[in-house]
Amino acid sequence: SQYSAVDTNPLSVYIMQPIWNEIIKIVPLWIAPNLLTFSGFVMILVNYFLISFYDWDYTASGTSPGLVPTWVWLFSAFTTFCAYALDSIDGKHARRTQSSTPLGELFDHGLDSWATSIFVLSFFSVCSRDNGKTGVSVYTMYIYLSIVLFNFMCSHWEKYNTGVLFLPWGYDISQVVLIAAYLLTGAVGVEVWQKPFLFGYYITDALVILLIG
Repeated sequence: SQYSAVDTNPLSVYIMQPIWNEIIKIVPLWIAPNLLTFSGFVMILVNYFLISFYDWDYTASGTSPGLVPTWVWLFSAFTTFCAYALDSIDGKHARRTQSSTPLGELFDHGLDSWATSIFVLSFFSVCSRDNGKTGVSVYTMYIYLSIVLFNFMCSHWEKYNTGVLFLPWGYDISQVVLIAAYLLTGAVGVEVWQKPFLFGYYITDALVILLIG
C-alpha cells in the first residue's frame, strides 16, 4: 500500500517543511533514500555514545559542571539537527527518485523506534540525575521515556488501523527544543538547568509540561 501521512503541525507546515524542500534539492539523485535514513540514525548513535563517554551515569552536569566539554553540547546540537533533517528528507527523496518501497518505510520507522529512546536518553545528561538539590530522579526519567515511547506507539497503532500516519505535533517541537537546549547548554553551561528561572521553577519543569502536552 502507498505511504500516507498527515502533518498539521504549524511549525512543520510553515517553517520546517519549506527548509527541507530546499535542502532536498542539493541531495544527488544517485544517493539511495535508505542511506539518508541510516546516516541520520548513525548521527544519533555517535551523539549518544559520545555523551555516554563523558557522562555514563547522568551525574556530570549536576555534581561536576564542566566535566562535559562545551564542544560536546554544540556537537549534540549539530548531530540532532542533521538526524532531524535526514529523517525529514529521506521520504521526500524516495518519492523524488521514485524509489519508495514498503521495506524502505519499515526501515525508516524501525530506526525511528530506536531513535525515539536514544534522543531522550541523550538529553538526560543535560538535566543530570537528582543529587538531592537539583536534577531529575531516575524514576522521573523513566516516566519521561515511557510517555515519549507511548506516544510513538500510539501513532503507529493508529497508522496500522487507519492506513494513515497522523504525525504527532510533538515530533517537530521536540527536535527544535532539543537543538535549542543543546545550544543553550553550550552557550551558558549546564548551570542554567540547575537554577530556578521563574517563580522558583526550573527549566526542566517547563519541559515536563511541554512533554505531557
